[in-house]
Amino acid sequence: MEYTHIVWDFNGTLLDDLAPCIDVLNVMLKKRDLPPCGEERYKEIFGFPIKSYYETAGFDFTKEDYAVLADEWAELYREASAESGLCEGALEALEYFRAEGATQIVLSATEKEMLDGQLDALGIKGYFDETLALGNLYAFSKVELGVEWVRRVKPKRALLIGDTLHDCETASAMGIECVLTASGHQSKARLQKAGVPVYGTVYELVKALKP
Repeated sequence: MEYTHIVWDFNGTLLDDLAPCIDVLNVMLKKRDLPPCGEERYKEIFGFPIKSYYETAGFDFTKEDYAVLADEWAELYREASAESGLCEGALEALEYFRAEGATQIVLSATEKEMLDGQLDALGIKGYFDETLALGNLYAFSKVELGVEWVRRVKPKRALLIGDTLHDCETASAMGIECVLTASGHQSKARLQKAGVPVYGTVYELVKALKP
């Protein structure tokens, strides 16, 4: 394994939180008398910045403030995702990369305090040398965080593992390699347009990397 650094996305890549995210979205839609969203549509519309995804889902930010909605989402999500576990193969992957001597970090558009709490709850915080996350709940982009990390660390060869097109965009801006898994928040058909390897699960990814 030739990678010196593994950069992990969190939601949908390590944390299996697809179902609670859809549940929370539908609670919020119902509150506003908007049509519900099924898993297939969710995977086709979810993306970054999150505000644009909300607009596609039907929210009208001429009638309400995005910051208020972001706070509402966070409160609902904390409860809905409390029982969420790791994605298939995530723990095996963390163990594999640790055994190979790679430095592992988390790079997430999640708010930092929330992310640290989730990593603690999952019992995996010890696998990571750093957790890079945003200072607010608005989930605009993590590109700047990633680019700054590369400037600071200067990794010899890094790989970003994610589950959305934004992960691929982030890796490109960072100048590092990327692979995607289709067990998270976007459909495999969407991910395949990125032009990078796409695996069904993190488990399949690790199998492909092992000699």
